[in-house]
Amino acid sequence: VLVFPSLIFPYVDALTGTVYSFAIFALAFIARPFGALLFMWLDRKHGRGVKLTVAMFLLGGSTAAMAFLPGYAQMGSGAVALLALFRMGQGFALGGTWDGLPALLSLNAPPERRGWFAMIPQLGAPVGLFVATAVFAFLLTTLTTTDFLEWGWRYPFFVAFVINVVALFARLRLISTPEFQELFESRELQPSSVSELFRNHGKVVLLGAFAPLASFALFHLVTVFPLSWFVLTSGEPPVRFLSIEMVGAAVGLVAVALSGILADRIGRRKLLGISAVLIGAFSLFAPRLLGQGADGEWIYMILGFVLLGLSFGQSSGAVNDRFPPRHRYTGAGTTATAAWFIGAGFAPLAALLLASNFGLIAVGVYLLSGALCTLGALALNREWGSKVAG
Repeated sequence: VLVFPSLIFPYVDALTGTVYSFAIFALAFIARPFGALLFMWLDRKHGRGVKLTVAMFLLGGSTAAMAFLPGYAQMGSGAVALLALFRMGQGFALGGTWDGLPALLSLNAPPERRGWFAMIPQLGAPVGLFVATAVFAFLLTTLTTTDFLEWGWRYPFFVAFVINVVALFARLRLISTPEFQELFESRELQPSSVSELFRNHGKVVLLGAFAPLASFALFHLVTVFPLSWFVLTSGEPPVRFLSIEMVGAAVGLVAVALSGILADRIGRRKLLGISAVLIGAFSLFAPRLLGQGADGEWIYMILGFVLLGLSFGQSSGAVNDRFPPRHRYTGAGTTATAAWFIGAGFAPLAALLLASNFGLIAVGVYLLSGALCTLGALALNREWGSKVAG
């Protein structure tokens, strides 16, 4: 949003360059399911530790490689190809980063605390967003525009690589403990055949992919899209909006934690349903606030992050208990990958195309469709669950 439209696509106008950047961004989500298939096989053959090591090094390597990306002025269309390759590398690697921790935490928690424990792995997203936004805001504040576009933007990718390495060792240390292995085996959280999963439990996979759709669509509509819209339409430096996004990320972090408390009181799926209704209501008016100055931007971002935190905090494995134990590990990972692909992968691109052609109200219609999909999936899940119970 801040760099690639001008660095990689200087031969087109700013809007078209941003559209191209979002199209390449979507390649990561297209590659992710293919990565998930390969890494599930690797998990079955060589174990969870090998799978995570390969996936995290590929993710870190692809991210670090972007820091060395040449511009179009230096390499022409080769720069576009490299950006696409590195994005696909990131997405392919993300398909292998599933370690079963959300499912394990939820299943081994006391029934009255499952919402809280399911929320814990979701805290990483708002924390990562806050750190990334703060780093970019600092660089934009302290560097000239020329210096930032020439070399300053590369530093956050190095920071991301370091965080990746630390995360790898932390996760490997966790999953290699005898206690963790015993918990996995006692709950039968072992990889199984994906083809067998789809043959026997394809409906549950479909429900699991659509149940968190409202949350995943909203994710990029309060993180990536509004920043791009601000840069394209305001004529202001992006620092002011980055400050709003930092506050929003902090609010989102609190909301994610709050989702754990609420889910334990009213139930995870009920909270997801209520959140989807609220996101649907939000979609009817909020996107237009982005075109109404600073006050509108603040309202849109804070409300959006509150709703995102409440829904995203419980989005992991909303229907995992519908899988039998033997397929729960693979089922949870597969539904998570499918949900990101369907809900989040194309959201920035779709939102920008809709807003630029039909106005911001069209973005609201797009978000509303995600909320309706979530409500439909939850309703079907309840209906099918009742039939099974009957």
